[in-house]
Amino acid sequence: MPEWLGNQGAPAWVAQIFTVVLVALVVDLVQQLVLRRLHRKLTDTHNPWDDALIDALRRPLSLLVWVVGLTFAADIAASRAQAPIFAAVGPLRELGVITAVTWFLIRVVRRVEWNLSARAEAGEATHDKTTLDAISRLVRVAILITAVLVALQTLGYSVSGVLAFGGIGGIAVGFAARDLLANFFGGLMIFMDRPFSVGEWVRSPDRNIEGTVEAIGWRLTLIRTFDKRPLYVPNSVFANIALENPSRMSHRRIYETIGIRYGDWQKLPPICTDIEAMLRAHEGIAGDQLVMVNFNAFGPSSVDFFVYCFTRTTVWHEYHQVKQDVLLKIHGIVEEHGAEVAFPTHTVHLPDALRVAVEAGGPRSTP
Repeated sequence: MPEWLGNQGAPAWVAQIFTVVLVALVVDLVQQLVLRRLHRKLTDTHNPWDDALIDALRRPLSLLVWVVGLTFAADIAASRAQAPIFAAVGPLRELGVITAVTWFLIRVVRRVEWNLSARAEAGEATHDKTTLDAISRLVRVAILITAVLVALQTLGYSVSGVLAFGGIGGIAVGFAARDLLANFFGGLMIFMDRPFSVGEWVRSPDRNIEGTVEAIGWRLTLIRTFDKRPLYVPNSVFANIALENPSRMSHRRIYETIGIRYGDWQKLPPICTDIEAMLRAHEGIAGDQLVMVNFNAFGPSSVDFFVYCFTRTTVWHEYHQVKQDVLLKIHGIVEEHGAEVAFPTHTVHLPDALRVAVEAGGPRSTP
């Protein structure tokens, strides 16, 4: 190719530049083809790292090939044309290499996070989405900070001076942005302690906060209330309130007080025995948890006993289906024993000497 260009009357250095650009183009096309085919084969493996590395390498490697090729061509041109602009070729090459490496590392972190999240959603792993998101963000921030410091050092700036200036400036920024930093560290504590994760139901007895967690950011946490309103809570709030996470309960409790008529009080012991046997045999009730059915109190118009047990499921609608079935069976057991569930009644006792006489003019009481 250089000889052909020379025969066409082009200078030798122009032919060299053309050759360098052509080689860079060919190398870029070859690496894209090879990495694309390799990525297709690695996507079928269970390792989340191999296909992530190959997929993350493709675009940064293209950038690296062109940075090296074009700056090399610029060096050839600089040897012929003594222009001041070519003095920036060396720093630009180094900045291009740093940019390509940084881009590659950030893409690796993102691809690995996506692979692990997809495996967790498919049930192939038990990775926590909130923890993955937090670690991914921290690693990306660390990569960017390191890349900036290396780039400054490459350009001839003193990193120690930059860090010293950043320390002094950090004090001023800290006083000016206390709430922002408080929310940031609050979000960091959420990611570390993991009192809740995305998709869980949380509520606070201290504040009017209840709903499903949709997103956890560095400053705010988005909670969707049960009437579908978005609730944005600063992360610093969670450091000062008591928070309940019902999504992590092991069982749901059924605790009901039921009353029967005073006239059926002698049937109460066998009723309690049969109800307890029904609960222990019920497929929706956890037999390894406490099951109690006992006489509780003499009510105003009923003899009360309580039912105390736990369901196996913690899902809200499934719990109510189990509870409905249990209550209906309890009512059936009460009726099988010839008793009735009591309802509020009032009994009026009249003195023996008082009788009611009905006359044409209406009822009147006579002694």
